[in-house]
Amino acid sequence: LFQAANGGTLFLDEIADLPLPMQAKLLRSIQERSVRPVGAQDEIDVDVRILSATHRSLGEMVSQGKFREDLFYRINVIDLYVAPLRERKEDIPQLVTHVLQRISAPEGAAELKVDDAAMSALCKYSYPGNVRELENILERAAALGDGKTLTINTLNLSQIPATSAASSGLKAGESLDDYLYRRECEIIMRELEQNDFHIT
Repeated sequence: LFQAANGGTLFLDEIADLPLPMQAKLLRSIQERSVRPVGAQDEIDVDVRILSATHRSLGEMVSQGKFREDLFYRINVIDLYVAPLRERKEDIPQLVTHVLQRISAPEGAAELKVDDAAMSALCKYSYPGNVRELENILERAAALGDGKTLTINTLNLSQIPATSAASSGLKAGESLDDYLYRRECEIIMRELEQNDFHIT
């Protein structure tokens, strides 16, 4: 990927999920500005701008020993916070238009539209799954709909649990991915404690 992005930008999504051994290799490549292709004996120089994204707090992961501190300081030159969709509902109509254009394009069909009631429902929904959830809702509605206009019935929002953060177990400001990770850790710890920490 460094070779493919040479002279341009390499985007690393969910960088927090990178295992520690790979973090060391990534750090070395960034510092040395070179990589060694698999099977090669010599390193080649690369000129790559790194952009990375994560839904987790890298600072907290560093303090927990789950993310290398030196890599964190190397990649954390400019930090941009992108608010979840539920905090920027004014973006929903434009995102809906964009997603529907993308869905319509492969078939070369007429562009899908959303009626006013459906758009109002989309703007009121909380989107625990963020933009990906909006995309899934629209793709499902387009696949199951029989016309060129998506209605509130086509969206099937009633089947989606539109619970509040408190009733769903989400902490204030916690994303769905963070919530699922926290719950997974709690379940694993409970099982370990019940089995005297015998992993098998």
